[in-house]
Amino acid sequence: MSLTRKRKKELRRLQSDATELWEHQQELVTHAADVAREAGRQLGNVGREQVFPAVQETYERHFAPSVNRGVKAGREVMDKKVLPAVGGVIGTAMSAWDVANAKRHGLSFTREPVAPVKRGPGIGSVIAIVLGVAAAAGVLFAAWQALRTDDELWVADDPLSAPEA
Repeated sequence: MSLTRKRKKELRRLQSDATELWEHQQELVTHAADVAREAGRQLGNVGREQVFPAVQETYERHFAPSVNRGVKAGREVMDKKVLPAVGGVIGTAMSAWDVANAKRHGLSFTREPVAPVKRGPGIGSVIAIVLGVAAAAGVLFAAWQALRTDDELWVADDPLSAPEA
């Protein structure tokens, strides 16, 4: 297809106008990006300097006491209600697990009270028994000495005299 010189000239002019428009658009987009970047930086500064302190002060004044009360109540419920119940359930489950394992392995898993092993009497008991036996032997010896009838030891204080008539 052949173009006339006039059409070629118009196409070149149109192409140069399109290239110039493209360059202007690139400059405009670059300038818009710079403006948006600066706006974001300024918005961050305003947020840090104005908005965040106001929001924080409002939160601390209005919401923090309620949140703290809720956290404290939740902690008390956990400590006094939930944890003991869960601990009991876990303990029961672990006991059942241990019994099942013991039965599976053929072991006896009964809780029989273990009687304390009695040992012989201590040193204090032995000393008390020896002293008791010695005291009893002394009492028996004294009683035997007092009650024995030994004629040789019997001496009358007054000679026997005939009754007076």
